Parts: sequence; C-alpha cells; structure tokens
Amino acid sequence: MIILEVQGLIKVYGSGATAVRALDGVNLTVERGEFLAVVGSSGSGKTTLLNMIGGLDVPTEGMVIVDGKALEALDDEALTIFRRRKIGFIFQRYNLIPMLTVWENIILPLKIDGRVIDEAFIMEVVQVLGLKDKLKCHPNMLSGGQQQRVAIARALAIKPAIILADEPTGNLDSRTSQDVLGLLKMTGERYRQTIVMITHNEEIAQLADRIIRIEDGRCVEGGV
Repeated sequence: MIILEVQGLIKVYGSGATAVRALDGVNLTVERGEFLAVVGSSGSGKTTLLNMIGGLDVPTEGMVIVDGKALEALDDEALTIFRRRKIGFIFQRYNLIPMLTVWENIILPLKIDGRVIDEAFIMEVVQVLGLKDKLKCHPNMLSGGQQQRVAIARALAIKPAIILADEPTGNLDSRTSQDVLGLLKMTGERYRQTIVMITHNEEIAQLADRIIRIEDGRCVEGGV
C-alpha cells in the first residue's frame, strides 16, 4: 500500500532573475512500513522536499498525497489538523518543551488534539526506547541521545501515517547516532511505521530500506 506519493513537485523561491528552483520535478512513492533515506549535499533541496511532504510549505507546482489525501486540497485549518494527526516530526534539535517532563512532552500532541491517550501503547514504546526510568525528568537532565529518543516516542505516540525525520542525528556523536537510528529503524519495523529521513550522512543512510539522492532539486538516484 502506497502511503506517500509525490508527483511532479516544483518549488521556486523568488521570481525573475533572482528565482531559485529548490525542487525541479520530483516524483516519489513510499510504501507503508518503508524506511526511506533522502540524501544530498547542503542546498540540494532535500529539506525543502521534507517541508512539502509535511505540509509545512506549499509547492509551486505538483502534488503531495499522504495516506490518500492530497495536501493541496486542504485549507489551512484542515491541513493543521491533518498534520497533527497523520504526520510525526523528528527534528535535529529535538524541539522538546523545557518545562515539561519527558512523559508530558511525549503526550503533548495528543493533549493538544484532545485525543484519548493510549497509555499502554505509549508505555510499550517508552520501554522499547529505554526511557521508562526517565519519564519524570525534564529535558535538561537528559543527554542528546536520550532527548532524541523522547522525540521519537513523541512522534510514535500519535500513531501517524508517516514520520518525517530531518537530520535526526545531526547533533549527536557517531556512536549515539548509530544507537538512535537503530532504535528508530527497530520501532519503525515493530509498529509498521513509514519513515522518511533526511540526512547528509551516507553511513547513517545505509540503515534505511531505500535511499534516494537529491541534487539541484532533482532525484538523481533511487526515485520513481
């Protein structure tokens, strides 16, 4: 089952002589449960692509379909709700709320959305990620690797259609990076979770099921 479809995606910033073509006709499909890595040099367009898939930016041309929904067909409010319920985000800088505990950070998206908190499921995720004894801690009491594991738990807690990870190991040393990515891959497989990860790290990308390469806004390897 296809969970993500990108069709003829073009993104142009600016106009006229100063126009920059950040994406130039990207086509991509991702199956349910697949772990996809998107690699490319700085400025290649990979983060722009992730922003389009996550509904954080609007393409100039083309279409993004997530879990059967075309994002362009949704108004701002509907898109916000869809993003909150269907897309889990993992950022390079973790984006945890400093004054909340680990548990409060993990369940925050569910509370904002007024959804029932599946405590049994979340506790299983917490156990798998090795965070059970950290639930009452605040982020400043955790290492970088532990904070990123909290971010993974938060993304999984909403049971999203897809998880988007933007340089999730960018602030971590190489050993911690391998540990965190190993956990991300393992939880993805365990919960049949679809993951699209942006990384500049070729070694980290090897953990994915499939790798696509973006250069100058185009898929030069591994795309549709």
